[in-house]
Amino acid sequence: MTARARVLAIVAAAAALAVAGTVTITWLQTRGETTQAAGAVTKPRPGVPPLTLDFGVRSDPEAKALDRGELLLRKGKRDAALRIFSRYDSVDAQIGVAFASWPKGGLDTLKRLVASHPRNAAAQLHLGWALLWTGRAADAVRQFRRVASEFPDAAESVTAEDVLYPKMAPNLPYIVVGLGLPSAPTAGDQLRLLAREARRNDVDAKLRYGLGLWSLRRRVSAERQFAAAAALAPRNAVAQTAAAVGTFTKRNPVGAFSRLGPLSGEFPRAAVVRLHLGILLLWTGQIRKAAAQFRLALVDEPGSTWAKAAQGLLSAIPATGTK
Repeated sequence: MTARARVLAIVAAAAALAVAGTVTITWLQTRGETTQAAGAVTKPRPGVPPLTLDFGVRSDPEAKALDRGELLLRKGKRDAALRIFSRYDSVDAQIGVAFASWPKGGLDTLKRLVASHPRNAAAQLHLGWALLWTGRAADAVRQFRRVASEFPDAAESVTAEDVLYPKMAPNLPYIVVGLGLPSAPTAGDQLRLLAREARRNDVDAKLRYGLGLWSLRRRVSAERQFAAAAALAPRNAVAQTAAAVGTFTKRNPVGAFSRLGPLSGEFPRAAVVRLHLGILLLWTGQIRKAAAQFRLALVDEPGSTWAKAAQGLLSAIPATGTK
């Protein structure tokens, strides 16, 4: 399978997840809680808070071990997970120990970690989880908002927004630039290669690097690359579209729409614009409007990468029940 075909397959499969995602992330909505009206203290939640560590392109032995521990914890194998986490002293490992041992001293451990590592996004995020699981929903909301605003270039910021805005699809909206990524022995090697190539005044190289960063949920760094590509090519619809979508946040989705919408007039027959308008509409729960944009992409440039992606997304949208 070619790199482009893999991208199209991923985007097509993601459509079903995006549609379902408008109702699957409901951490703050169960038992009547909402981000707007969370009570000061509610009944503690059963089980273990979700461990949501993010290792990016790390492939070192500790990252692999902690990832395995996280999987064991999700499967309910707390003792096995605890044995793995206890081997290491990193902040990530200490978070794992706290959650695998939950509720024994878990909240106090997260408070201590945040106090000693205030700029560690993982510690800050998991304090939010700990607060939520001990029934302190209002404090949890404030903590997740802090993570979302103070660590905008960290993957944890995206997770925090997923919790705060459960009616939107989880994670970042997909960006399709129609460019394959270079092969490399590891993901870290690939990212370094992309970074090196992006130092040139090359639109495609900056788009590739931006896409690599976006996939790692480093959205601020990705946005900078997309913006640099757009500045180099003001008449390039792909670069301009990526720069617009790169500004998307769930806190302020209007900002991205206000930049992307006018591009449909500037590039009236560009399927890339219609596709991404549809993706943003899909992400914000406007499924019927999203489908309309995907259909326009099919008409504008039939057979293009963006039309094929639009077709894949359309096929995952239910024919009825959209809004």
